[in-house]
Amino acid sequence: MNTSTSNKITWKGGALIAPLPPVMVSCGTIDNGNILTIAWTGILNTIPPTTYISVRPSRFSYNIIKESGDFVINLTTTHIVKAADFCGVRSGRDYDKFAITGLNKQAASKVSSPIITESPLNIECKVRDIVSLGSHDMFISDILAVNVDSQLIDDKGKLHLDKCSLAAYAHGEYFELGKKIGTFGFSVRKKKKRKRS
Repeated sequence: MNTSTSNKITWKGGALIAPLPPVMVSCGTIDNGNILTIAWTGILNTIPPTTYISVRPSRFSYNIIKESGDFVINLTTTHIVKAADFCGVRSGRDYDKFAITGLNKQAASKVSSPIITESPLNIECKVRDIVSLGSHDMFISDILAVNVDSQLIDDKGKLHLDKCSLAAYAHGEYFELGKKIGTFGFSVRKKKKRKRS
């Protein structure tokens, strides 16, 4: 048993998991769309593919998503992080966020909500359930389709999200994802033997 001392300070429970993806959630319609930036999102299940977003009921987008039953999660890059920040601190009640940020919308393939053209990856979601948790309600949703920038796919069909400068969010600050330090399973992968010449 490791009994080494630690310089940890204990606080009461709080929302401090980091980093998180500062995604832009588009909702509404092509003619009347809105964008909400949130970090409370992630994957819940693989088969069927299931995600969630947690939204305060007071937010303008909350009722839009609740009534339409769908939304799109748009990944944020460093090139559009300023627009993402604006969409998180200003309300769609007062601003046309697409017009002000200069972001473009286009039709999704499976849902009524638009996708954001400038985002490298758009995840079309259909709400399955809404769970009230306290400050936020969680929209548990099925992933119906994923739209990917073709420039991020190599000739073997592999997706390279590392090429689009994804942004991360940690405790009120935005960061650009840096260098790769490993791949899934690298800690147990056997090293390839060198061929003798």
